Amino acid sequence: MIQPEPAPVESANRELGGILRKLAAPIYLPWFSVGLGTAMLIPILPVYLRDLNFSFTAVSYILAAAGLGAAVAGLPFGGALQRFGERHVLVLSVTIVGLATALTGASGAIGVLVVLQLASGAGLIGVRLAQQSFVSVYVPTHFRGRAMSTMGGTMRLAAFVGPFIGGVLADLTSAEAAFVTSGVVTVAGLVPMIVIEQRGRTTNPLTELGANPSTGVNDASSEPNPDHPAAIRLGVIAALRGSWLRLLSVGVAPALVMAVRSGRQIVIPLIADDLGLSATAVGTVVAIGTGADLLLFPVAGWLMDRFGRLYATVPAFGLMGLGLLILGTVDSAVGVVVAGVIIGIGNGMSSGTMLTIGSDLAPRDIRGPFLAAIGSLQDVGKIIGPLVIGWSADAAGLDISAVALAVVMFVAIGWLIVVVGETRDLDEATGRTSVAPHP
Repeated sequence: MIQPEPAPVESANRELGGILRKLAAPIYLPWFSVGLGTAMLIPILPVYLRDLNFSFTAVSYILAAAGLGAAVAGLPFGGALQRFGERHVLVLSVTIVGLATALTGASGAIGVLVVLQLASGAGLIGVRLAQQSFVSVYVPTHFRGRAMSTMGGTMRLAAFVGPFIGGVLADLTSAEAAFVTSGVVTVAGLVPMIVIEQRGRTTNPLTELGANPSTGVNDASSEPNPDHPAAIRLGVIAALRGSWLRLLSVGVAPALVMAVRSGRQIVIPLIADDLGLSATAVGTVVAIGTGADLLLFPVAGWLMDRFGRLYATVPAFGLMGLGLLILGTVDSAVGVVVAGVIIGIGNGMSSGTMLTIGSDLAPRDIRGPFLAAIGSLQDVGKIIGPLVIGWSADAAGLDISAVALAVVMFVAIGWLIVVVGETRDLDEATGRTSVAPHP
């Protein structure tokens, strides 16, 4: 098969820069605002729940509810994407997350906290699916890795700033005030969409990217897609008929990865708090680790687009596993920082990888439902991660819970290599590689 000559580097870089700029208002700014609001809670929420005298297991059940909400809400939001478009799903989802977050500090009852976490998790997967679908539809395949990694980098920027802000707020005011502030910051993510509406671009904010069927880009995504009515007419489950084997085989790795990613956001603050650090200090420890994470997200996109998805995921997740093993042996704040930096480097190198792999495998005619199903499977990890922490911490200590997360990550690496394989050059229609996977 004869491949077209590649565009000059300068021209490709200009094209990529133009795409990223046009994605800023509808994609990256809302994504950052939601990420900032939720990241403010990283050093606060686990410690707040412990201060309510809940056991580690009870804390894990409450935090796992967010993952359950995400897993359950994924398919319904996928159907909503098909019917109503990304913008409507985004507005609803951001509102849900903001309200649930703001109300978290209003009650110490475990039932109320579980319900709020369920709602927050459901809203977060709605935000992620809307933004992932936008990028999948409007960005050509050869730029998708970098566009997705920029989403990951945007979230990492929020995760770098958010924990420090949240910790300082909790120390200067109260945890309850920090929850309300987090909710307000989250809902502020709707402002860019309001601005877009006022400019008269309510139906298709990315039309100027130049939708082109030959690149897999569909310029009708912001409204119900008349070209592919099957998923709308038959429903999400029926639309996915024939794709379940692919979904299940691919979904295990993202679920395990998400278990580790969510678990480390619990175990690092808990270990730091166990060492006697203040909320501000805990937030600083988390932010330092996230700073290393933030610096490397462009590397993830470049590796994925240039060499392949496995070239980014395998070394990145290996570093995360190593950092967690180290975290299980430390007994000082400095040790927690060192382990956090190693974990952060690995997480940064994996920026956008799970989003990209899901987009690589999504058939064009059922893109929304397929991404929703992958997202639901992935967010099962948000249930697994907290439970691994809670059960192992109560049974053997926080240090063992960090080691348990490392084991989960190494299993995920094996699954990616053996079962998923390289997805960069998969043909959407056939699921077969159209060119050699490794240049």
